[in-house]
Amino acid sequence: MSTLTQAQPGTAVPARLLSVPLAATFLAEFTSLTSFFLLLSVMPMLAAAAGTGSSGAGLITGALLLGTVAAEVAAAAAIRRFGYRMVLAAGAVLLGAPALAMLVREPQAVMVSVSVVRGFGFGLCGVATGALTATLLPPERRGEGLGLLGIVTGVPAIVALPAGIWLAGHHLAAAAAAMAAAVGLLPLVAIRWLPGGREASDTARTGRARSTRGSGRMAGASLRLPLIFAAATIAAGVLDSFLPLAKGIPSNLASAALLVQAITATLSRWQAGKHGDRYGHARLLIPALVVAALGMAAMTMLGSPVAIFAGMVLFGAGFGGVENATFALLIEQRPEAQASALWNFAYDAGYGAGPAVFGLICVGTGYPAAFALTGALILAVVPAALRERKAVASTASASAARVSAALPASTARVSAALPASRP
Repeated sequence: MSTLTQAQPGTAVPARLLSVPLAATFLAEFTSLTSFFLLLSVMPMLAAAAGTGSSGAGLITGALLLGTVAAEVAAAAAIRRFGYRMVLAAGAVLLGAPALAMLVREPQAVMVSVSVVRGFGFGLCGVATGALTATLLPPERRGEGLGLLGIVTGVPAIVALPAGIWLAGHHLAAAAAAMAAAVGLLPLVAIRWLPGGREASDTARTGRARSTRGSGRMAGASLRLPLIFAAATIAAGVLDSFLPLAKGIPSNLASAALLVQAITATLSRWQAGKHGDRYGHARLLIPALVVAALGMAAMTMLGSPVAIFAGMVLFGAGFGGVENATFALLIEQRPEAQASALWNFAYDAGYGAGPAVFGLICVGTGYPAAFALTGALILAVVPAALRERKAVASTASASAARVSAALPASTARVSAALPASRP
């Protein structure tokens, strides 16, 4: 009897998830986000303290967002032209070095310029690390890997943002700037372990997707998925900006609720990735959107702390699911750099536009009604999520049919190639 055993179905060893290049990518993402969040609230605080008021603080944040969105528009082409290493290195320098200007008090014009440049650097880093993560992950565990990326990106928001505010509140804004500069330059250390090749304009994977789905399907999905994600990021921006301002909600309650939301979203994104790898990412879109909308509906009961925390848990769970599913589906349909750029653009555009529009609406409706309208906006993209799910299912059925049709011909060719058996 042979000593060899045949592997049983379902016992295949899963592909290795972590590697040295992926760990280096995670390090670059973690450090760039830490630098970004350290000064995210500090610079508006410095502008307001200098006498510019809320308009000056808003200008600082708007300049940061402008630089970030501009980088996300240009990043995919830059990666094709110069490669991942060069783009990430440029992003790290543009993000970290300008923070040194904030070691001393500067006029508003300088702070606006620093914000634009740092935003551009942050945008380059975000697109490059997102695309690299997608490239380095095994396809069968891509969702889980993107979920781990969500944990990497969630920690700086939970730790660095309040740390920067605490430092500035204790007259240590210069220390926050020095830390942001040093941490922002750390991705340069990780570059040596990263692949430096340029992304091809049309990878083999994308070619397969185009052949099975068609160019019309690709174009439609590339717009549909960012739209779905933007609806969720609009709500996230609204909650982060206006929950602390809602009348009757103590600041410590608002801070705790937003912390619960951030932790829930991070964990939900990780679990959504693992579930999507097994059952399909498109199946998660509609349930995640509905859960997020229910969370926004709970925010109409602002007088109840229990309702606020329940709403934050629900919204965080739904947001994490939408966050991971849309990114994973975009990566299946576009080259990694394009997918990362579209996804990041949807994130920042929605996160920035949501509070601007919400601020105008809530003046006439009040906070509870405005939160309810934001939840309705999330539900408005459910039909788009349904179309995406049907399109993915149709593609899977067509692929299965082609494989089934090819099997008889393949079997016939193998039989013809075998030698005739002896009588």
